[in-house]
Amino acid sequence: MAALLAGAAWGQAPVYTTDSIVNASDYSPGPFAPNAVLAVFGTNLAWDTRQLAETDIVNDALPTTLASVAVYIDNWPVPLIYVSPTQINFIIPGNEIDGSVPVRVVREGVTGPEITIQLIDAAPALFAFAGYVIAAHDDGTLLTPDAPANAGDVVVIYATGLGKTLPNPAPGVIPLTPDRLAAASTINVYLNGVAINPSLIFYAGVTPYCAGLYQINLFLPGDAPTDPEIRVSVGTQMSLAGLLLNVQ
Repeated sequence: MAALLAGAAWGQAPVYTTDSIVNASDYSPGPFAPNAVLAVFGTNLAWDTRQLAETDIVNDALPTTLASVAVYIDNWPVPLIYVSPTQINFIIPGNEIDGSVPVRVVREGVTGPEITIQLIDAAPALFAFAGYVIAAHDDGTLLTPDAPANAGDVVVIYATGLGKTLPNPAPGVIPLTPDRLAAASTINVYLNGVAINPSLIFYAGVTPYCAGLYQINLFLPGDAPTDPEIRVSVGTQMSLAGLLLNVQ
């Protein structure tokens, strides 16, 4: 009987819902954009926990299988970053187009439910921790309460879901060059609800050597307030409200 029960548990399908698929950066819901990093939460997603390792990267491309787990979008396996029994982080291929697409998790040949997510051109989401966006000084050191930025400084804001770039990376291929957003002319950064002068944004595009990661390099305005709320928009889509930027 014990052996039969163990076999039944081993064959349980992955369990997740549409609501349990979110941006991996700020856990905001869809819609999502090509080349965005998403997380799916559930149960029975994998039997082991596996973080992406350097040996998993072949020809500068991320794997589509980790720990015998795959995620399919439009019936194609997508790049994976992390798998565990309760969470999988994956990247939407950069060549996907707008519309409804089916998603499913497959673990050792056992398929979870096929659900639908919505894709749009851009769905900006900022990486955050403890209520603050993850950002850096121009020397690469992270902004913290003990090492904040100051008005007039150069800062780098990290994001996902900013949309396609020129050139656009092939699915799963790690970008090696600073490729700019195709829609760079439509990007805005807001501090406490006020858009900064677009001329202060001098780069918006992928972060080289980091699949699915974008960055926005900008000069903080001379009148930047202390710890302002920061939001980013691309076209008509705007990042989540309520996140702060470490500024003194």
